[in-house]
Amino acid sequence: MRKEVTSVFWISLVIACLFVAWGVLFPSNLEQAMGVAQGFFLVNFGWFYQLVATFFLIFALFLIFSRYGKIKLGKDSDKPEFNNITWFAMLFSAGMGIGLLFFGVSEPISHFVTPPLDIEPGSSEAARTSLRYTYLHWGFHAWAIYATIALALAYYKFRKDLPGLMSATLYPLLGEKTKGPIGITIDVIAVFATIFGVAASLGLGSQQINGGLSYLFGIPNHFGIQLIIISIVTILFLISAGTGIKKGIKYLSNANMILAVILLFTFLFLGPTVFLLDLFTTTLGTYIQNLPSMGLRLSPFNEERAAWVQGWTIFYWAWWIAWAPFVGTFIARVSKGRTVREFVVAVLLVPTLVCCFWFAVFGGTGIHFEYNMGADVSGQSTETALFYVFQQMPFTSVLSVITLLLISTFFITSADSATFVLGMQTTNGSLNPTNFVKFTWGIILALSAVVLMLSGGLSAMQTAIIVSAFPLAIILIFTCISMVKSFQQEVAATKKSKKIS
Repeated sequence: MRKEVTSVFWISLVIACLFVAWGVLFPSNLEQAMGVAQGFFLVNFGWFYQLVATFFLIFALFLIFSRYGKIKLGKDSDKPEFNNITWFAMLFSAGMGIGLLFFGVSEPISHFVTPPLDIEPGSSEAARTSLRYTYLHWGFHAWAIYATIALALAYYKFRKDLPGLMSATLYPLLGEKTKGPIGITIDVIAVFATIFGVAASLGLGSQQINGGLSYLFGIPNHFGIQLIIISIVTILFLISAGTGIKKGIKYLSNANMILAVILLFTFLFLGPTVFLLDLFTTTLGTYIQNLPSMGLRLSPFNEERAAWVQGWTIFYWAWWIAWAPFVGTFIARVSKGRTVREFVVAVLLVPTLVCCFWFAVFGGTGIHFEYNMGADVSGQSTETALFYVFQQMPFTSVLSVITLLLISTFFITSADSATFVLGMQTTNGSLNPTNFVKFTWGIILALSAVVLMLSGGLSAMQTAIIVSAFPLAIILIFTCISMVKSFQQEVAATKKSKKIS
C-alpha cells in the first residue's frame, strides 16, 4: 500500500465497515439504538447546538471587521486558482446541493401548516413565518459554520504549510500532540461526521429521484428502486472522482449551476412572479430583524414547540456541523489566494442570499398554490412535493426532467467531492489522494446511505448526524481559538518587521 495511506484511513475504514455490518445484520437493533441516542442528544443538548451555531455566526462577523481581514490564505504572491463564477458554483454544489431541491417546497409548506409559533396554521402570517424560519435554517448560521472551518483549513494548509486536516488546525494549541493519538482521534471524528452528513444527503437524493420517476413514469416508490438508484449514481460519481478536481468536479459544478439557474428563473417567471418577489423582500427583512431571537429559541415552557425546534432547528445545526469538515475542506481546497475578509464575506453573504431567494421562489410558489388556489401541496410526501407543484404549472414534464437531471448531478458532485475530502482526511492532507482511497470511501458512503435507509430512513439519518456532530462541535470551537492565536502572532510579527525596517 502506498505511503500516503495513514492510520486514520485504516482505523476509520474498520469502524465504518463495522457500522455497515451492524446495519446489514441487525437493522432493528441499530434503529433502536439510534432512536435512544437521538432522544438523548436532542433533549439534553439542544441548548448546546443553539449556542454553538450562534457562536460561529458571531465569530465570522468578527473576522470580517477585524484587523485580520487582510491576511491571505496562501503566500502573499498567491492568486486565486478559480474565477469567481466557478468558485461560487463549486461552493454551492458541495455546500447545499440536493437539500435545496429536497426541501425547496417541502420545508416552507411544512412550516406553513405546522407553524413554529402560536399562530393560525395556513394563514398569511404562517406563510411569512414559514419562510423566515426556512431562511434561518439555510442562511447565515449554516454558512458561518462552513466559512470559519474552511478558513482555518485553508489558512493552515496554504499559508502555514500544514496538512489539510482538522487536527492540523489545532497545532497552535496542541503542538506535536496533533501528530499522535489525539490528532488521530480528531481526524477520525471528522471522517465519521463527513460520512454520516454526506450519506444522509445521498439517501435524500435517492428518495427524491425515486419520487420524481414515480410521478413521471409510474415507477414504484420504494426502497428497492432507491437501492438501484444509489448503485447507478455510485458508479457515475466514482468515474467522476477518478478524473480529479479540475475536470470532473469542476465541470459538473458548472453544469449544476447552469441547470439550477434555469430551473430557478423558470419557476419564478412561470409562477406568481410579483407575489414571489414581494414575499422574498418582506420575509428577508423580518429574517434579518428576528435573527438573534430565532437563532437562540428553545421553548422550555411548551413541549410541542420545543419538539419542533429539536426536530428542525437543532437537527439543521447538527447537520451543518457534521458537514463542516467535508464542505470546509472542499471550500478550502478551491479558495487558495483569497484574503480572510474576501473569503468570509463571499462565503457568508452570497450563498445565504441565494438560498433565501431559492426558498422564497420554490416555497413561495407552493404556498401560493395552497393558500390561493386550494392545491393540496402540504398533503404530499417530502420527496414528491416539488413534483406535485410542477403539476400545477405549465411545462410539467420539462420541469420534472430538468429537476431529475439537477438532483442527479448534485448527487454525483456531492459524493464526488466527499470522496475527495475523505481521501484528503485519510492521506495526511494530500491534495491528490489516490483513486484507491477515493473509490474506497465512495463505496463506504453508498453503503452507509443504504444502511441508514434500512435502519429508520430519515430519522436514522438525523440521529447519525446529531450524534457525530456533538464531539466535532467541541473540536471546531477550539479550532476558532487556535486560529485567532495564529492571527495574533502573524499581526504581531508584521508590526515587528515594519518597525525593524
